Amino acid sequence: MNNSELKEKLEAHYKNYRKKFSSKDPVWILHRFSDERDIELIGLVTAAYAYGSVEMINSFINLLLRKTGNKPYEFTINFSKRKDKKHLSGLYYRFNSYNDLLDMFSALKNALVKYGSLKNLFLSHIKRSDRNIIPALTGFTSELNKNIPVFSDRYYHYLFSNPANRSTCKRMNLYLRWMVRSDEIDTGLWKEIDASKLVMPVDTHIAKISKALKLTERKTIDLKFALELTEKLKQFDPRDPVKYDFALCHIGIDKKEF
Repeated sequence: MNNSELKEKLEAHYKNYRKKFSSKDPVWILHRFSDERDIELIGLVTAAYAYGSVEMINSFINLLLRKTGNKPYEFTINFSKRKDKKHLSGLYYRFNSYNDLLDMFSALKNALVKYGSLKNLFLSHIKRSDRNIIPALTGFTSELNKNIPVFSDRYYHYLFSNPANRSTCKRMNLYLRWMVRSDEIDTGLWKEIDASKLVMPVDTHIAKISKALKLTERKTIDLKFALELTEKLKQFDPRDPVKYDFALCHIGIDKKEF
């Protein structure tokens, strides 16, 4: 398949999937809220826990929202481990424990108090000269991780993956897609960031189909894989290469032919 044919198919799948509720996905949770502070907050929490099946992710986030009164920003900005731990008692997701959840809300509250919003935190790490959002993402996740010690039996730092570890940072790049891009799927709240600087959120579905379509030659699924794939997709849309993510991911999940 040549580049012209590949672009035509990518565009067709993008247009097919970009409609609201076109496929099961945690992103639709964000669309329940109208306050930007709620959207960016629950967006980050949802992305942090976006590993495992879509059904499991949605079930956990829905339960978490019920426990926090469906007011994610209000709960977070007023969070206190001492008084609020009873609301989250026994709540965990796979290998992320109840204590990870408490630490997460503490870190998010500290960030909101210091910067006013998650967007302001991210923008504080952006430089005009940056080729992509990776340097800013490194600063963003470092801020959310900095006061939490690394425990041998805890997985808190897995929630906010840092590019310094050279992983694909799939869930954090997914969050940035939700915040920066603007269409029927993504919220476009962070208008100050150029969508051309986003990096593809690479998971097993994206990696498998990308290799099959020869969108990247790299075998190791790491940060370089994500960057190489993004550069290839810029050949098809240099201003918005990550727009193909949702369709490519759900082709794999829904087991559809490319």
